[in-house]
Amino acid sequence: MSGASDKRILLTNDIPIKDFGSVKTIFINDYLSRDGYKALEKTIKELKAGDIIEEVKRSGLRGRGGAGFLAGQKWELAAKGPAEERYLCCNAAEGEPGTLKDRCLIRSNPHQLIEGIIIASYAIGANKSFIYINKGYKEEIAALERALKEAKERGYIGEKILGSNFSLDINIKECPDKYIAGEETAMLEAIEGREAKPRQKPPFFPAVKGLYGRPTVANNTETLSNIPHIILKGGEWFSKIGSQNSPGTMLFTLTGDINKPGVYELPLGTTVRELINNCGGGVKNGAGLKAVFPAGPSGAPIAESQLDVPLDFESLKEAGSGLGCAAVTVIGNSKCIVNTAAGFSRFFMEGSCGQCPACQMGTVKIYRLLQKIEDGRGEIKDLAEIEETCGLLENEKVYCHLLRGAILSVKGAVKGFRTEFEAHINNKRCPQKADD
Repeated sequence: MSGASDKRILLTNDIPIKDFGSVKTIFINDYLSRDGYKALEKTIKELKAGDIIEEVKRSGLRGRGGAGFLAGQKWELAAKGPAEERYLCCNAAEGEPGTLKDRCLIRSNPHQLIEGIIIASYAIGANKSFIYINKGYKEEIAALERALKEAKERGYIGEKILGSNFSLDINIKECPDKYIAGEETAMLEAIEGREAKPRQKPPFFPAVKGLYGRPTVANNTETLSNIPHIILKGGEWFSKIGSQNSPGTMLFTLTGDINKPGVYELPLGTTVRELINNCGGGVKNGAGLKAVFPAGPSGAPIAESQLDVPLDFESLKEAGSGLGCAAVTVIGNSKCIVNTAAGFSRFFMEGSCGQCPACQMGTVKIYRLLQKIEDGRGEIKDLAEIEETCGLLENEKVYCHLLRGAILSVKGAVKGFRTEFEAHINNKRCPQKADD
């Protein structure tokens, strides 16, 4: 992450996804030359655990994993739990289609994440932490392993860190390459040695009853990567970047029909139009824009008329969409919104773990109705059935957010682009396909 406060690309400008292997990893000597581990030294030598939590609360930092929960409040809740044993878990599962930000952060600067984990663990009183990472991220895992070894050799990890009474062990736990494995309670199940499936909430809110039944903070990779900068420069400094209720920067993974796909760090509150035009170079091949899914498959799309909406948690919610983990997916005019919605729906159907009947059966029904329309066999009544099914499923109690994501993208697509769905039905084919 960067210390800049301007509206500009801060970290990974112009790294096309196809050339992702070109990202150079910063290891210990380079990191130390950039004030690396100075925030940890400040933490150990000058601050109490409560001071750290208050600084994070003052910053207004919100979780970057999708829910946007205030990090400081989560830490405070866990710190108040039983003192015998607490844990911190960094979630780097990243199973959402179209997002590469965690991968980018880990490959480019693993020590930044490690320093954030150590400070967060100190703040909540955890002596054991985990990095839960997608097993397919082989180069990132190797970068983390080397960085952890370097940090331990320099005394930043292990017994009596920097001569203090604080000790910490950080372990890497590889996880299945599937969306549901990244749900925070599924992460806890996997770390405990069971299948990565979500737990029922309540009673399993991790900050209260998490790993091994103990208070646990579960934070995303990007969330924790902000911590060294907040501690070194202050929560007030961080709070002045971005928008009032969504401070700081965020990494946006820009994909789809875009000239320059990549991972871009921008202040929260930057508009969708700025991200697409200034960073992404506009829609591919000069085609017009049909829709943007700011949260990828997990949220409703916005239309071209909404491109000036700020990319932050509140503004996108007011616009009928959401930010999620900022997997911004651009759909050009040449693409079919019905086909897009069906593809997203299939992803959720195949990703359902099957624990909740409403999710398992509901995602199947929605996908089949969408695919029926896409195949040219749809009827107008199918649209009403999709909307009715989504409405009924919204009220179902399920273990995780997968079903909600499946509903939001489909419901939003039908609402915003109904005429295109109707054209599919009336023409018995996609109107954008050439005649046979």
